[in-house]
Amino acid sequence: EQRRDHTRALVAQALSGMSPAEIGKHAHRLGNELADDTGGIPAAEDKASNELGYHKTSDGRLDVRANLDAVAGEKLHSLVETLSAPKPQPDGSHDPRPAERKRADALETILELAQKGLADETVSCKPTGGVLLTIPADTPKLAALEFMGSVTPATAKTLGCDAGITVVIVDGDEVPLNVGREKRLFTPSQRKALLLRDKCCIKCGAPASRTQAHHLVSWVDGGATDLDNGCLLCTSCHHDVHDAGWDVVMGFDRHPWLIPPATVDPRRRPLPAYNRRTLRLDDAA
Repeated sequence: EQRRDHTRALVAQALSGMSPAEIGKHAHRLGNELADDTGGIPAAEDKASNELGYHKTSDGRLDVRANLDAVAGEKLHSLVETLSAPKPQPDGSHDPRPAERKRADALETILELAQKGLADETVSCKPTGGVLLTIPADTPKLAALEFMGSVTPATAKTLGCDAGITVVIVDGDEVPLNVGREKRLFTPSQRKALLLRDKCCIKCGAPASRTQAHHLVSWVDGGATDLDNGCLLCTSCHHDVHDAGWDVVMGFDRHPWLIPPATVDPRRRPLPAYNRRTLRLDDAA
């Protein structure tokens, strides 16, 4: 009888011209009231129904599906929305990434921040859940991630910039020859020096806490791990440098400069780092 009364009320709202969204909100509130009266748990807040599934696709990607309760969903939604704000290009043009790409980049940033938070240097030398990249010494093009499998040399170079990645060089029998390499990663002191110089992501201005130390000349290609070969880049801009045609060079002033791809600037004129964006080439000359 109670269900029938509520159904009639909702039907009456529909006939009165209320939109489906408004009716849905009313039904949601009604369900919460009933749950509160009876001591039950509404579906939207039932953590026992939470699900997270993922599987590797045939093209080597990871397909993720989640069904979360309202609280967990709010946490995820809030963080993703906060971290997926548009980032204007260095020339002031709008962020070219579609909304789906921005949300995906935000999720990757969340994972990186979580990984950093899980790291306890007093117990372990690497973050819990750290990423493992294996590179065969004789065939470096066959580099592979522990769970996702083979990656391209370009991606391997990108991963080589990240302190959360453990690189293992193996021989033909997959026996480790060495783990990492002397000074492959920027030391805490060098990281502080980069922070003092760059302040933030040199391309978009993201806070330094969300950046990685990028080698201008890749460590894999023999680039040194020193201040004149490093800069700070957030995850999204890091991918732009490795995959979207952006270049970073060290200027005569010992500050990093960005060179946009021809699709952004046909003349590929150098741009100063974000924290020095007021500097003009005319002034420098």
